[in-house]
Amino acid sequence: IAIICGFIPGIDSPGTSNLLHKGGFLPNGISSVFLGIALVMFSFMGTEIVATAAGESSQPEKAITIATNTVIYRILFFYLGSIFILVTVLPWNSSSLMKSPFVSILELVNVPAAAQIMNFIILTAVLSCLNSGLYTSSRMLFSMSQNGDAPKSFSKLNKKGVPVSAILACTVISYISVIFNYISPDKIFLFLVNASGGVALLVYLVIAFSQIKMRKKYEKENPEALKIKMWLFPYLTYATILAITSIFIAMAFIDSLRSQFFLTLLIAVLVVGSFFFQRTKVTSGLAAKGNTSK
Repeated sequence: IAIICGFIPGIDSPGTSNLLHKGGFLPNGISSVFLGIALVMFSFMGTEIVATAAGESSQPEKAITIATNTVIYRILFFYLGSIFILVTVLPWNSSSLMKSPFVSILELVNVPAAAQIMNFIILTAVLSCLNSGLYTSSRMLFSMSQNGDAPKSFSKLNKKGVPVSAILACTVISYISVIFNYISPDKIFLFLVNASGGVALLVYLVIAFSQIKMRKKYEKENPEALKIKMWLFPYLTYATILAITSIFIAMAFIDSLRSQFFLTLLIAVLVVGSFFFQRTKVTSGLAAKGNTSK
């Protein structure tokens, strides 16, 4: 902000030149926006952890309200705010963007050890992401085991009510990922980013459809029980579905995203197919049991 306002001696303020000139705000067209969304989508994964963690809170209604609002403010301030600063200070075609835009800005104002400072910040962020990832994946594995979609051993709790088996299983997967990263560091990261970006969009699309169906059913059965309500329902949910669908369609026509699109499509087919397979299996089992009883 100090650079933009011209408060730092020896550094000219860019003003709005980097936003309005050199091709404008979208110098390479709207396709770049879709490309950027697909690439950074994995960074936004985790906001749904708020709902997962609410189940273990002593006051879930209060906790989920505070946590959801906090997440929104943090995204606006840390993500969108910092990106706005970056695109205002540095031109979009600057060569320094290839190494690290944050480091480039710190070096611009002669901050010593700028790269080391950013590495420390990134490391703490990655550790926080790992912690939340292990928490969410272990709770999902625990829930799946209770529903019969995973081995029953993952549903065991220790004396403190923690699913230790599920946590250890997810930790093993994390170590396997680390091993793959040492074996092929130039490929595994890009693969995980490409895979998780499309899958994240798919997950949020499923959440949106689920919310529409489940909330209407819940309000019909328990009209007075719904105490935490989403803004502008169902219009905002429909807008979300439309936006995600538009991104998926665009991915099919962008060369660098086409493989991610087909990977996501394959995962969707396998997940939906497994659901109907499991449902058919259960129905057949019940029918066989009924015939045996007769």
